[in-house]
Amino acid sequence: MAIDEICGESKFDKTKVEKVKAGLVPNIAVDRLADTFKVLSDPTRVKIVLALLGGELCVCEIAEVVGMSQSAVSHQLRKLKDLRLVKRRKSAKMVYYSLDDDHIIRLITECISHVEEEFREPINLSMIENVK
Repeated sequence: MAIDEICGESKFDKTKVEKVKAGLVPNIAVDRLADTFKVLSDPTRVKIVLALLGGELCVCEIAEVVGMSQSAVSHQLRKLKDLRLVKRRKSAKMVYYSLDDDHIIRLITECISHVEEEFREPINLSMIENVK
């Protein structure tokens, strides 16, 4: 399809295009952003992230919340940790997971707000202590 079939004409505002191009993030950052959304495209990982909105949990607690084996949860947590969506804290023999930082909390809560618009009713976030 030719550009004039999409825009109605083949001319464009060169200044506007150059300004937008100059403001784009580097390709390596684009790739990392795409990887983040790929990891969050899995419903199980989304459930884990939502569970961690309520605060720090160990693997067995997360497994109970999402209804999966500890092994399966550990596998998913590794993927989330690799992209710095979650972090871990070791205490004696226990390992606790939490969301990496406030950016992740804001990202998820904004996505929840977006989804709420579709359903036209609030999603129950009463158990979440980290949401500001």
